[in-house]
Amino acid sequence: MRGPGRWWRGKTTPQKVETYTRLSFHFFAVMEFFSVGLASVPPLGPRWGAAAMLVVAVHATLCFVTVSAAVDWTRGRRPQPTGLLWALATVTALIAVAAITLAEHGPDREGLDTAAGGVFGVILIFGPGIMALGVRDRRRAFGIAGAFAVGTCIVTLAVGASALTALSTALVVLAGGQFIAFTAVFSVWLLDAVYALDEARETRTRLAVAEERLRFGRDLHDVMGRNLAVIALKSELAVQLAQRGRPEAVAQMVEVQRLAQESQREVREVVRGYREADLASELAGAQGVLAAAGIDCTVSGRTPAGLPAEVQSALGWVVREAATNVLRHGDARWCAVELRVREGQVVLTVENDGVTATESGGPGSPGSPGTGLAGLRERLAKLDGTLQAGPVGKGLFRLRAAIALPSGAPAGSAGAREVVDGVTG
Repeated sequence: MRGPGRWWRGKTTPQKVETYTRLSFHFFAVMEFFSVGLASVPPLGPRWGAAAMLVVAVHATLCFVTVSAAVDWTRGRRPQPTGLLWALATVTALIAVAAITLAEHGPDREGLDTAAGGVFGVILIFGPGIMALGVRDRRRAFGIAGAFAVGTCIVTLAVGASALTALSTALVVLAGGQFIAFTAVFSVWLLDAVYALDEARETRTRLAVAEERLRFGRDLHDVMGRNLAVIALKSELAVQLAQRGRPEAVAQMVEVQRLAQESQREVREVVRGYREADLASELAGAQGVLAAAGIDCTVSGRTPAGLPAEVQSALGWVVREAATNVLRHGDARWCAVELRVREGQVVLTVENDGVTATESGGPGSPGSPGTGLAGLRERLAKLDGTLQAGPVGKGLFRLRAAIALPSGAPAGSAGAREVVDGVTG
């Protein structure tokens, strides 16, 4: 059974903000029911109190439904809930008129004026404020609260209240309604901004992938374009010479064969360069990608100058896979990468927080088969290296790769390059 903590950690940051926004305005509806609905029963008695509680419950339920529909509308998941907004406005106005009329002309009963005034004030503050969620124009959102304040002044005067009472009541309704409307407008703006930032991050990732594909395509074009053009030209020349029975056709085909073999060699070099991972570049790239995802990534340690290319490539792949797992699993807030040379070994450690139960060993976790760690272990084993990965504490995950340095390799002090925050110097 999924616990509340796991349910929350399974959401993305925009989804968390959206859930928080929904629950905040749902809480307004719940608070309305408990603060004036249930509170009306003791002073009014069972009959009048039950009636007041039922009326407030209807309004709170309508507010609750309007919040869900309005938030869905702001995210483009449904049409604007115009009908719900008009229904909420109508019910709010009717309840407010009934409450103020009852307070002024109802039976002379102890506590009736206080209870009716509480219903009147809370309904007129929460109702227009929640309606602001379903309005796009900010001026219109604040105008709704202003319109209800003006209506409050008119109705209060109409039922026989003094001008001072009507004005003060309208000012209270205006201040409360404007505050809830401001909260609604700001919450929608914040929610839209968070989703926009998340979409920008995804766009940045897609652009990085597209840029890498273009780079690889340019490299292949540079390598193959000229050779293929020469091969096509010489093949055509060889065909013409062969049709004429000229012996030079053989020489042209030998040259075509040589160009084809050379092209194969150059393509292998391009692919090899694409597949090999440079450690310094991977460290900087991982830090940039994690930072773009809102994860605080620090890189520290020393890498020996003259580290064998195959060792750098293997560790670079470890960094790449570790960064992918941090992004894909859990909800990390920080990630620490450390590179050290210890007792004839170069050791790379990647540790992060925000690990869910799935990442700690469930399906799709970094420790389960098929996630890429098995391939990394095979790659490191060819270099007499090891890979360890698993949870090390509550919400923490650590990946540690160690490769034995060949005899005569630098020990990491003399001629070493310091790696701090992804910058080598």
